[in-house]
Amino acid sequence: MARDGGDLGGRPRRESRAGRGRLGTYQDKRDFTRTPEPAGATPPGPDGGPRRFVVQRHRARRVHYDLRFEIDGVLVSWAVPNGPTLDPAVKRLAVHVEDHPIEYLDFEGVIPRGQYGGGDVIVWDIGTWEPHGTDDPGAAVAAGDFHADVHGSKLRGRLVLVRRGGSRGDRRESDQWLLLHKADDDAVSGWNPEDYPESVLSGRTNEQVRADPDREWRSDLPPAQASVALRPPHIPGPTDAELTALDGLGAGGRWEAFGRELRLTNLDKELFPGRDGEPPVTKRELISYTARIAPVVLPYLAGRPLNMHRFPGGAAKPGFWHKQLPDHAPQWIPRWRNPDAKPGETTTYLVADEAAALVWAANFGALEWHAWTARASDPASPTYALIDIDPGEATSWDDVLVLARLHRTALEHLGVRAAAKVTGRRGIQVWIPVAAGLTFRDTRTWTEQLSKAIGAIVPELVSWKWDVRDRGGLARLDYTQNVHHKTLVAPYSPRAAAGAPVSAPIAWDELDDPSLRPDGFTIRTMLDRVAERGDEFRTVLGEGQQLPPLH
Repeated sequence: MARDGGDLGGRPRRESRAGRGRLGTYQDKRDFTRTPEPAGATPPGPDGGPRRFVVQRHRARRVHYDLRFEIDGVLVSWAVPNGPTLDPAVKRLAVHVEDHPIEYLDFEGVIPRGQYGGGDVIVWDIGTWEPHGTDDPGAAVAAGDFHADVHGSKLRGRLVLVRRGGSRGDRRESDQWLLLHKADDDAVSGWNPEDYPESVLSGRTNEQVRADPDREWRSDLPPAQASVALRPPHIPGPTDAELTALDGLGAGGRWEAFGRELRLTNLDKELFPGRDGEPPVTKRELISYTARIAPVVLPYLAGRPLNMHRFPGGAAKPGFWHKQLPDHAPQWIPRWRNPDAKPGETTTYLVADEAAALVWAANFGALEWHAWTARASDPASPTYALIDIDPGEATSWDDVLVLARLHRTALEHLGVRAAAKVTGRRGIQVWIPVAAGLTFRDTRTWTEQLSKAIGAIVPELVSWKWDVRDRGGLARLDYTQNVHHKTLVAPYSPRAAAGAPVSAPIAWDELDDPSLRPDGFTIRTMLDRVAERGDEFRTVLGEGQQLPPLH
């Protein structure tokens, strides 16, 4: 049975270390450099206000509910596998787990995979409570008979928690409790918590929070500052009126959008051949997609020189790299002038700091967007370490998935936060946010060590030859992308291929989805996916991290 509200998997509950206080067991089980949970410094008291309680629906190895009461400066906690109920005829198993810090009261987000209790958490219910039959609820818990009158959004009335048996010296038995609701005016026969799956704070389900978490906890900060927003600043998308105006333009014209005047051309031109019986994708569709995806993709492009992969004749004809911002670009276009450019090198780059700039690039024929790994403000310091699983001619999609899953396992084992995306062609890429101060040599050396360790597991799938002609059709784990000025295609960028596929971020567990394909998402399907699942890549926008040693 459970030994922690974060995991119903059977790890032994440990005693607190001397001097650690009531949160010692909680803290011993967690690595706060890797989990967003609150570490729990000196927890604040209720300051004479009403006592609070919370129920968090937690999907770890198993779905369960964590019932927590504010008592003596901590959250005294039970894991309830089937959740609390208002039905007085139902008795629930409740497993007494370690006390949690008060800061955990309204925690809603994701505990990283590979961490203890890893999974997603919502605040299923929250409110106030009063002890019944005692002025010392801590003593009542110690005695194994705890009664509480709760006033929540979902739970109301009297809850009773009773230890099932066993002495306090018998830790395994004393953790087992029964939870029930008294037959009072708030009791409801047949009431099932699973019928009410939404958070009372956000209105979202566990699935929605996992796909698009709002918060993480930084245990290296004081509790009052530990809640760090994951969501980047809101970037407005095009208005309905602006999209209607785009649809109403003829073959070209002036389009007012994002507060800019954009001159659009050849809007009915077929840029991407059709696929799977669908009609070709026109330039108008590309402009519309670019405008609508811009609020999602800009955080990955802002402040970074952009290499444009241009296909003026469309994806069916050869393209070319265009790095130099042309002289005819509007004056309002954000740009970066490279002070170290040598003769013949690019002197001025486009920097997509606003949505209209990305739309301008799409109209200029940039079907693909490739931003630098470093920001223009510090070109020598990468913000990401990059892993590129580049399939060879003989590499099957199943082989690519094997390599990606091995990277997933290795990163989980190392406690390294990363995000994956399909390339829109044949491969998969992994981006790892890294701490300031690392060099390209650091990221290249680390990814080389990681990929070669993985390649040693499946040597029949991987070649380390530089020239593609020497690889015998095998895949390359291309750590050499971690070099100054090197780029990988940006998340959500279209690719120059039939059907306008997109380099689409994926959740790690989608690597196990048999329907996943490297080019399965297109500009016609990507927006609905983002609306449903949120930005699956957003974890790389968080704080950078040091890369742990691999030897």
